[in-house]
Amino acid sequence: MQKKLVQHGNRPLDGWVLKRLAMLAAGLLVCASGAWAQTFPSKPIKLLVPTPVGTPIDIISRLVASKMGEDLKQTVFVENKPGATGTVGALAVLQAPADGYTLMTMFMPMTVAPAIYAKVPYDLKKDFTAIGQTAWSYNALVVPAALNLTSTKDLVALLKSKPGELSYATGGNGTPAHLIAALFAAQTQTDAIHVPYPASPPVVNLMAGLHVYMFLAVPSAIPGIQGGKLKALAVASERRLPTLPDVPTVAEQGFPGLAVRDWQGILVKNGTPGEVIARLNIALSRALANEQVKETMVKLGAEAAPGSSAEFSALIHSELIRWAEVARAAKIRID
Repeated sequence: MQKKLVQHGNRPLDGWVLKRLAMLAAGLLVCASGAWAQTFPSKPIKLLVPTPVGTPIDIISRLVASKMGEDLKQTVFVENKPGATGTVGALAVLQAPADGYTLMTMFMPMTVAPAIYAKVPYDLKKDFTAIGQTAWSYNALVVPAALNLTSTKDLVALLKSKPGELSYATGGNGTPAHLIAALFAAQTQTDAIHVPYPASPPVVNLMAGLHVYMFLAVPSAIPGIQGGKLKALAVASERRLPTLPDVPTVAEQGFPGLAVRDWQGILVKNGTPGEVIARLNIALSRALANEQVKETMVKLGAEAAPGSSAEFSALIHSELIRWAEVARAAKIRID
């Protein structure tokens, strides 16, 4: 049988030669990729944070970025890109090259956005790759101290005595506080008016008695509790928190379904080389193992959550499903 020849210029190349050339080219690409990954990073890295400066998510992001920079021998600087439940930051990442030099802190509400907004201009599963989770954080169920309520059951009784008349506050539609409150209403079969505060802190009006309760991030709740203006009835976690050791969990008071952990982690644009993702995950894991980082997180009512890229990716996918169901049941929709 005659060998099939491929003409290349004036010289024929047979299939075996072409195959060998293809293998050589592939090998060179692998070597180049590996060599490039070994030099990463060769310049500063940007971490986009989708919340304003001074928020717990921003504080944790800056802390982690500093320690990652020490490990990577390059500066990891933070740039705040708040707006539209993470959309502003997400689009900025997608406009940057997929080279590992533009990262983003992702927070739990971003998995809610596809369920409550008519259109989200990105796909968390297709457009991004997970680097790793950074932290778990928690909310406390708080009421104005002047109400003289002593337990979650007291609050439920009050709400049931005036269905549809009393209100609760949140930082906006689709926030963790709003989602937990939706679960709370469903589990306790209570009806209260939702008052979102997307542009200003709601805690001042809560302390003044304009609302009956809210689920508030622990760092934001502590000043009011210590000042005697707020009463913490429970923490929405599986176990008591070191920052509020005398406050029982929701499960201890008969509401296990309200143990909801907020979270944050780091993403990168899809298409970033696997070797770079692995290197960033190592730097993140080492940062989260730092005692200073862990101690600071505890003071913020959070805890370090090291893990693999695959584990954080699985969390994101499961949360997309979970919060879509909650939003649908609670009829949370923003068109």
